[in-house]
Amino acid sequence: MRQTLTEIYDARIKAGTLRPDPAQHAVLADLEVLRDWLEANPERKRGLFGLFSKPPQPPKGLYLWGGVGRGKSMLMDLFVNAVDIPVKRRVHFHAFMQEMQRGMHEARKRGVEDALQPVADAVAAEVRLLAFDEMQITDITDAMIVGRLFEKLFAAGVVIVTTSNRPPEGLYENGLNREVFLPFIDLLRDHLVVRPLESPTDYRQHRLAGAQVYFHPAVRAKTLIAGIWTDLTGGSKGAPLVLPVNGRTVELPCFANGVGRATFWDLCARPLGPADFLAIAEAVRVLILEDIPRLSQENYNEAKRFVTLIDALYEAKVRLIASAADEPERLYIEGSGSFEFARTASRLREMQAADWGQAETNADRA
Repeated sequence: MRQTLTEIYDARIKAGTLRPDPAQHAVLADLEVLRDWLEANPERKRGLFGLFSKPPQPPKGLYLWGGVGRGKSMLMDLFVNAVDIPVKRRVHFHAFMQEMQRGMHEARKRGVEDALQPVADAVAAEVRLLAFDEMQITDITDAMIVGRLFEKLFAAGVVIVTTSNRPPEGLYENGLNREVFLPFIDLLRDHLVVRPLESPTDYRQHRLAGAQVYFHPAVRAKTLIAGIWTDLTGGSKGAPLVLPVNGRTVELPCFANGVGRATFWDLCARPLGPADFLAIAEAVRVLILEDIPRLSQENYNEAKRFVTLIDALYEAKVRLIASAADEPERLYIEGSGSFEFARTASRLREMQAADWGQAETNADRA
């Protein structure tokens, strides 16, 4: 028997996996309208000669925005999983835009004049529902193409649901040539219902409040870390997150629901710099960093990168969950750089506090 989204949500509350939240509950009606339409119109119809006919006009999609940890991604996942159609896709916005840029690059190599057209056509042919997590635009290349891309997707009848920490007017704020970007905001307003999620509770912080977030020795923490990942992501397997940084990319090996996961060696054994770590800190709300070793002259470069990473996470108020070889003060006790590491050890201690990051405003982390 088909359950409504509200019935699915209420069942999770009864099972104890969700807490009742009026702000979350109010969004379910908007999502149910989209679900009903999508299941009544699951595929684009073909006309004469096998060509796609003009698609039926869908209802407006949804732009769900609000502070971190309010349940935006959870609601979107509940919706996407419940919609019974085969042609749907849920993807992190950064990863999607990187995919679009790669597709355009390949089209240009083939001599295509409008490189965006075949990329947009391919997406529209493959999906009826496109769900984006964490829409934020900081890259000028994304800003210059996103308006035309969405215009083509809307024209093809693709239903778009997206989450963001910012309202549409806050996207690409203070970005280079922002005036060229502004029509995209009007496009979003025309095609999406903009709904703020005004829950007073940061559920991600609530789940971590009072919980252990720094584990040593690391070899004993695998099961505990896996349990935290499952709790914060709702059991998602996660997927790599590729971030644009100054014309190149940096990859976070695993990402889901605003939570990143990597080992020390994934991030600190590679030639990454401050811009890379700042991009990671901007993209995640929680970082699980595993297998931090003891540091010394032998791994001096890795230690320097670790210090830079912690500084970036600290300044961005990212919640850190870590497994390490020893306590912060004993990670780097001798050799060049050990004296300077005292500040990093202090920050690692501070970041273990139950209320770390809670004093910030939504605007600070929008």
